[in-house]
Amino acid sequence: MRIETTRSAVAVRLEHAVGYYSSDTELLAQLVPLALAGLERGEPVALALRPRTLRAVYAELGRAAGLVELSSPAGPDGASGQTVAARWALEVRELTSTTGGPVVVLSEHTSALDGADGGFWTELDAAVNVALTDLPVHMTCFFPELPLHLEILDGARRNHPLLLVSGRLLHNTQHRCPRDVLAMRPAPAPTLLGPPDARMTFSAWQLHEVRSAVEEALHTAGYGHTRAEDLVLAVNEVATNAVEHGAPEAELAIWTSTGGGVVCEIHDRGALTDPLPGLQAPHPADPRGRGVWIARQLCDSLHVWADRWGTHVRMHASP
Repeated sequence: MRIETTRSAVAVRLEHAVGYYSSDTELLAQLVPLALAGLERGEPVALALRPRTLRAVYAELGRAAGLVELSSPAGPDGASGQTVAARWALEVRELTSTTGGPVVVLSEHTSALDGADGGFWTELDAAVNVALTDLPVHMTCFFPELPLHLEILDGARRNHPLLLVSGRLLHNTQHRCPRDVLAMRPAPAPTLLGPPDARMTFSAWQLHEVRSAVEEALHTAGYGHTRAEDLVLAVNEVATNAVEHGAPEAELAIWTSTGGGVVCEIHDRGALTDPLPGLQAPHPADPRGRGVWIARQLCDSLHVWADRWGTHVRMHASP
């Protein structure tokens, strides 16, 4: 897979707003004018909405040429806000590259992804602020006024620099930078997978053994040559980061029987200094900071989290 970045040395262009609604009728009354305004300006309108809301939008606007749908936020190994943000950034970047202009993004809270406390939405919006920061995007995220979890509203207030009120965008005084937000609420660990099918400890001198172990697992699982190369490269980038910046030794764990493809994890005892690594496309002139970003482009999902034992990265790639 060829990896490219279109990041340029321009000012931050993402406009990230939050709107609240008390009913589906009120939601549509805010959504539809934003979509219409974008279409009238000739801008693509990317939608990340519940199926019911999508049907209502199409009923109002028809299947307009400028309407596109972003990937579902549900992932193969559970909801990861940083993975969703990376996927959306890739899709929106392709839209901006094609049209050469801004994109309107309209998203909606989905209670099925709340989890135990609603923290998914805090992680997602914080990650969006990093992943889309250099793109010309007008993004509005809609949340119910009375969600099940208070964390959902708290996260929405902290993550959005703008508020949509009566059709106008206002400054949000409660906004915080994404890394401060996740310092208060770190990214959660993903679902436990049970004992791995393979495990090894490695140092910088044993990265070739890491690549060989992943290649063997992918070959056993029936991956094609190109897809196997993708995951080997992704694991190698993360493993190299672990032993260069984390600790002298790290650990690789591999699951080959998850039902959705091979899963690899890298664990090291280093501290996680950046809670959202690899989400912002590196500048073409910057020789460093590319490893995790490259791995995110190659994997179906990549989730980073930290605990008292160190830093952990889970990567999943379907065949």
